[in-house]
This record gives sequence, structure tokens and C-alpha cells, in this order.
Amino acid sequence: MSARRSWALPLMPLYRVALAVKERLRGTPKRLQWPVVSVGSVSAGGAGKTPVVIALAKMLHSRGWNVDVLSRGYGRTGYGVEWVAALGDQAAERYGDEPVVIARATGVPVWVNGNRFEAGRAAESGVASRAGAPNGNNNHESADTANHPVPRKARGVHLLDDGFQHRGLARNFDVVLVTAEDLDDTLLPAGNLREDFEALQRADAVVVREDELEEVKGRAWQLMREGSQMWVVRRKLVFPAPLFVFSAGLRPLAFCAIARPEGFQAMLRESGCGVVDTIAFPDHHSYGMRDMERILEVGRQLNATGFVTTEKDDVKLTATMRERLEILGPLMVVGLEAEFEDANAVMSVLETRLGAQTA
Repeated sequence: MSARRSWALPLMPLYRVALAVKERLRGTPKRLQWPVVSVGSVSAGGAGKTPVVIALAKMLHSRGWNVDVLSRGYGRTGYGVEWVAALGDQAAERYGDEPVVIARATGVPVWVNGNRFEAGRAAESGVASRAGAPNGNNNHESADTANHPVPRKARGVHLLDDGFQHRGLARNFDVVLVTAEDLDDTLLPAGNLREDFEALQRADAVVVREDELEEVKGRAWQLMREGSQMWVVRRKLVFPAPLFVFSAGLRPLAFCAIARPEGFQAMLRESGCGVVDTIAFPDHHSYGMRDMERILEVGRQLNATGFVTTEKDDVKLTATMRERLEILGPLMVVGLEAEFEDANAVMSVLETRLGAQTA
């Protein structure tokens, strides 16, 4: 195990005590009418949860399930329970960057609120509440979501985004992502782990990356409880047509505000994208024009032919920001897709569990 912030090692025992107290004070989880599939991790960020949520949402939807996603909406400026209705320039500010990415990629309803139980109740009724908004209003640009009905099918399922530690909401199946970096990490605040690895005993399925399988599977199996599943995902970058990897020229400058920027840069280079450098901002960073000027200046210094960024970053850029960057060269937005190695087996396990819970 390694510490990212060695100066914080003396604080780890206090963090463990806080976790134990929180566990002791935890009440009975609240249960929604529909079953809940949680997708989470033991780390504070960067495990790749969003692409897995998107993959599961698409798979379940294709099988006839009425799928929605319940998200905290980290960093959002909206109030109360909201349905991600508008996908314009200000959407990420209002709802949070990851909910907007999920909504764009899947087309399924995404509901945001810190209290995921209340978000789930709104999803089941098809009505968003603005409780907590000043004067009952929300002045952000967007379509009105106060009483927006959501079409219903016979079978419903909630996907709980980043929900492994959100245990106030009862779940029917816990999916937990584990990476090689996680297994070499340590607890907050010295590391990035939210919980000790004993927490994996709660997991119904552990998801590992195909490229890390040999490195991870042995250690992961030892941490999992008997009878739990190990699912393997393949991850790939998706480049825009028609020029694909060359959409921003031969020497693009990358920029991103994600938890593990080094992974994004490595995947770009492995895909044949000749990035000259990567500018990394803090995870969930809210971009402004000063950031665009900084990116543009570095691009000029490195004779960059354009820029490349992630979908999570793109949803936070306004049209004015994009136009500013494009005076130097094209802006290429790259998607990250996750595909299960054995999708049929994954669906079989999930539908067996969800069917048993809803029968």
C-alpha cells in the first residue's frame, strides 16, 4: 500500500474511527418500489463508474426495462430533486457534469439530489420536486422540470450512480469497480480509498478492467465474499468521425478535469493520438475563460494543431469557450466506452436477481 499524501498518515486512524461511528449510527435503509442496482467503488474517484453506469443502462433498456439513474449531482447549483431535462451550455452547472454525460449517452431519465431516496421517489412518480429552491423557483436556463411526466414501462429499475457508500438507500445488487491503482492505495486522507477493502464483502459483483485482469483478479478474489461475481470490462476511446484519431491534427494538446488524468493521456497515446502534452485541472473543475486562455497559450507554445478533451469536460464548455480554443485548431471530444466481456452473463445474473426481487 502506498500513500499519496504521506503527511496525512497520522490522520488515518481518526478516519477509521469516523467510519466506525458512521456505521454504528447507520439506520435502516429506505426501500423504493423498484429494485436498485448500485454502481460504485472503494476509491474517491477515477475508477470508471460512469461508463459502466452507461453500459448497464443501455443493456437493461434494450431488454425492456424502464431504466433511470439516480445521481448525487456533485457540484450542482440546482435545488431539490431535478430531472436532467436541458442539455445546453449550462446543464452541467445546474445538474452536475456526470449526470449530463449519462443523460446524453443513454437517453434514459437521470434524477439528481443528494438524497437518492427522494430522487428515486420522484423518478417512480415521474414528478420532480423543487423543494429547497429559493421562493420555490429555479432561475437557471432550462426546460421546466417541475411536473414533467416520464413514460413508464412494466418493469422498472433504478441505477444508483456512485452508490456504494450511499447506504441510506436499500439496494438489490451492488456492483463495485476495483482497479490496480485502488489495490495499491490506502485510506483517506493519506490515500484515495473511502473504505478498507473489507467493504468488498458487501459487493455482489466486482468489475475489473480487461487490461488489468491478470494483475488484479487474484487479489480481488481474496477480498470478495463467496458467491459474488467478477465481471470484466473492456474500455475504449471513441473518436469522432470522419477523421477519428486525427480530428485535432497530428499534435493536439489534451486538457481534462478528471480524477486520473494520466490514464486519459495514456489511452490517447495507445490509440495513436500524438498528444504533445496534457493540462490537468482538479476533478469536476468548472471552466472559465481564463482557463481557455491558459490552454490556448500552452497550445501556441507547443505548436499544437488542436485540442482534445473528454465528454465529462465538454459538457462544461460553453459555445464561447469552444470558439475561443478553435482559433488555434479543432477541439476533439473523445468518449470512453465500457463493454462487458460477457454481457449475456451479466444480464442473466442481474435479471435473475431483479426478477426475484420484484416477483
